[in-house]
Amino acid sequence: MNWYIDVWKKYAVFGGRAGRQEYWYFVLFNILANILLGILTAIIGAKAGMSLWSLYSLAVAIPGLAVSVRRLHDNGRSGWWLLIAPIPAIGPIVLLVFMLQGSQEGENQYGPGPAVALA
Repeated sequence: MNWYIDVWKKYAVFGGRAGRQEYWYFVLFNILANILLGILTAIIGAKAGMSLWSLYSLAVAIPGLAVSVRRLHDNGRSGWWLLIAPIPAIGPIVLLVFMLQGSQEGENQYGPGPAVALA
């Protein structure tokens, strides 16, 4: 839960690095929130539920983009690699591989490693 909260604390911080745990816990909690919102939409009705869903998606857009850029920085890649995602079939797979890769050891051009920054 702390990893998810840390992403919200760095709401629009695009500099620095984010480790795998920080990124994937944020993704996990967003998936769970979307499932919960889907259930809530079925219970309270489409109009109200979709409004809540839209508000949540809008609120999560900037922190999600920021943590994705920081995750790419952790691998030594520029945040501009996110622009590969819309390429059919290949783009999302390449981006997934980048997000799954381990951290670059030590310091890189984007700052110290996430484990070092926490110490």
